[in-house]
Amino acid sequence: MNEPARAARFFDAHCDTVLKVVDDGVDFVRGRGDAHVSFPGMMKAGVRAQIFACFVLSERHPGEEAERAEALIQAVESMADGTDGGMRIARTRAELDAAFDGGPIAAILGLEGADPLGGKAENLRRFAALGVRDLIFAWQDNPFSGTAFGKNTPLSREGERLVGLSEELGVMIDVSHLSDRAFDDVCRMARRPFIASHSNCRVLSPNLRNLTDPMIRRLADRGGVMGINLAPAFLDPKVDRWQSPLLKAAQQPGVGEQERSRLREEALSIPRPSLDWVVRHVLHAIDIGGEGCIGLGGDLDGISQTPEGIDDVTGYLSFAPLLRRAGLVDRQIEKVFFRNFLRVFGEVFP
Repeated sequence: MNEPARAARFFDAHCDTVLKVVDDGVDFVRGRGDAHVSFPGMMKAGVRAQIFACFVLSERHPGEEAERAEALIQAVESMADGTDGGMRIARTRAELDAAFDGGPIAAILGLEGADPLGGKAENLRRFAALGVRDLIFAWQDNPFSGTAFGKNTPLSREGERLVGLSEELGVMIDVSHLSDRAFDDVCRMARRPFIASHSNCRVLSPNLRNLTDPMIRRLADRGGVMGINLAPAFLDPKVDRWQSPLLKAAQQPGVGEQERSRLREEALSIPRPSLDWVVRHVLHAIDIGGEGCIGLGGDLDGISQTPEGIDDVTGYLSFAPLLRRAGLVDRQIEKVFFRNFLRVFGEVFP
């Protein structure tokens, strides 16, 4: 008699849902509004841990970066409170483990970009005390680090201090968005595992937000994990060739809002890639870094498009049969879905 299949469980390493809650008024708890991720959707999909990115950029909130970050953190806390115990903020290894052992879903607070630290690594203590457990040093070049679409500058002296302080406080270092040179610096300085929460394989799609094969190997050698991003341009090189020039043009100084909207609309007119591209990136990461280096970091609610067949977080349920057809066994699929990220966060969390 065949053993019944176990329900899928997921650890997703990046979503921007809190921005839609705060800025667009979507109802996370009831699943009302235009968001990929909702509490009902997470329950249906089997998402047991989710990093909620609190994204703050200095040019959008000049002089108010810390206040904006605190408002986003408070919003995630309110989202959790509204679930009547179904989801809670996870600050420790024990709380994270409990989420995969019948406890509440673990909501992990992340800072996407260290702009709220005001250029001083020491200010991370304030946010770690508020529960932040994942830190992307920069989204665009800032006083801590260069970024993928910036000038490829390395970590600054203050960025190097931030590496040590993150490890001291049990905050995961997250190298998604960082420049290649800053990635090298993290590899040189870090003493504990680190992650790339939402980055794909650059050899498959040449977007600079993706990791090269040597980067994947170095990440894996340090016990780290990369999370597959569902952004079409990060998955499919054809989409990247079409979209990247248009989106870059839309961001140029002096471009009017009407022209910016036209460029963005044109960028999104290309057909969405198939889920086969997700499988290709997973398999390539395993080939390069081994089955312990890969997970999911969908970037849901932070991307304008998703692959064909993924309209919200419940689409994750379609991944298992695709990966089985590609030759992965259930043990490997569980590593991709949650065990790899659960393991690495268990090594870093207090």
